[in-house]
Amino acid sequence: MTSETRPVALITGGTSGIGLATAHTLHKRGYAVVVTGRNPHTIAEAERNLPAEVSVLRADAASLADADRVVAELTLRHGKVDLVLLNAAIEQLAPLADLDEATFDETFAINVKGQVFLVQKLLPLLSPGSSVIFTSSIAAEKGMPNLSVYSATKGAQLALARALAVELAPRGIRVNAVSPGPIDTPALHKLGLGADELEAFKKTLTARVPLGRFGTAEEVADTVAFLASPRGGYITGANAAVGGGFGVAL
Repeated sequence: MTSETRPVALITGGTSGIGLATAHTLHKRGYAVVVTGRNPHTIAEAERNLPAEVSVLRADAASLADADRVVAELTLRHGKVDLVLLNAAIEQLAPLADLDEATFDETFAINVKGQVFLVQKLLPLLSPGSSVIFTSSIAAEKGMPNLSVYSATKGAQLALARALAVELAPRGIRVNAVSPGPIDTPALHKLGLGADELEAFKKTLTARVPLGRFGTAEEVADTVAFLASPRGGYITGANAAVGGGFGVAL
């Protein structure tokens, strides 16, 4: 497969966790991969650990100017994009009583607004057969305390996936979502919990997962790869739960 015929994947939030695992998976499957991130530390780690052919761009998912720059880079380097994984997100534990406007605005800007306008700007590069996938969350459908705003953004992504699936179908563009449940990624350490609190949190969640364990980022990556592949060619407007049954358990 030549560089001109290889499918091209863009992964936002691709320098750690699910995004990073998906970058590795898609590269192994023959994609030319471009990942974005905003944290200098994870960007540097990704540049060290990803194959040299994977492009790593610094971009804030909430910034429309950065979105323009990412689209310009994709246009210059590849002239197309076949898979867009909208994976960048922030998750902050915040009881409603303690919620402030800045946290609300930042969460929606990164998890929803930036993603919508990135897809809009990428439309000229998306050809028939291409795929857009939102990384949503089980939290969009399963009520969890202290995650109201995060859950709302993930629910918005599911609504967007359904609406855009219908709107973009005439262009041959499929739009889906994956909803991870409890997944063992570095994002767990960004919840602001102490070591003991985090361990208790993980034990509580594990006890509620029918398969009895946390999932891996690679398991989510495999689901993304399937949805984007020709084998998933008749799937659009769907939400693939990757949560060990957590979303359907009592």
